[in-house]
Amino acid sequence: MNMFRVNQIGLLLERDKQILEASESNLTTTVLNPECRTLLITGPSSGCGTSTSALSLARQLTLSSAGKVLLVDASPSPQGLTASYKMGGAPGLLDLLVSSTPHEQLSECVQQHPDLPFDLLPLGLPSSQSKYLLHEQIQRLFEALGHHYRFIVIDGEAVYSSSYSLSLAAMVDGVILVVRGEQTRWEVAQAAVQRLRQANANLLGSIFNARRYYTPKWLYRYL
Repeated sequence: MNMFRVNQIGLLLERDKQILEASESNLTTTVLNPECRTLLITGPSSGCGTSTSALSLARQLTLSSAGKVLLVDASPSPQGLTASYKMGGAPGLLDLLVSSTPHEQLSECVQQHPDLPFDLLPLGLPSSQSKYLLHEQIQRLFEALGHHYRFIVIDGEAVYSSSYSLSLAAMVDGVILVVRGEQTRWEVAQAAVQRLRQANANLLGSIFNARRYYTPKWLYRYL
C-alpha cells in the first residue's frame, strides 16, 4: 500500500513515470496531530480496494499510535468488511445511528476479531430510518466513539456510488482517496478529487492500490 500527499495526486495520475515511496511522514503527521481522529477511506468508484486499504491503514495506525483504533464498515457492499468477517447478523453502525443512546450500545455493536489488532464496527442491520438519520446522528456518534478511540477509520462507499459518501467526507477530520493501478482512469480520479473538495472535505492524500511493477521494484528508485 503506497500513500501519497494530496499535492502528488495529479502528478501520479497524469504521468505514470515517477514511482513514489510510501509516505511515512504523512502517517507520522496524522498520528501526531491530535485533531485528526476520524478518517474516511473512499474511492472514485467501486472495486478500487477501499476495504483492503482501510484494513491496512487501521493496522498501521494501531502499530504507530498509543491509543486504540476502531475500523468502521460504512459500505453496504456484499464484499465489504462485515461479510468478510462473517458479521452479517451482528448489530453495528446502522443500529447506533438510529439509537437515542448510542454510547450505551457501543459494547453490543463493537466487535473484536482474533485476527485483528483493532476493534471493528460492522455495518449492522439496515433500517428504514438509518439513511435519513445519517446527517443528524453521525456527528454525535463520532463524539461518543471519540471517548474510547484515538483513531476511527471508516471504510466508506465510493464517491460515485452514493451521495452519502460526500456528506460523510465533509464531517470527518480527513479523507484518503484510493485509486487502483491500471484500472482507475486519471480523469475519474481527478473528478473525484474535485467533488471531495467541493464538499469541503479535508483531503489528506491518496493510496495507490494494486500497483504492478514490470521491472524489479528497487530499480524504480533510480529511474
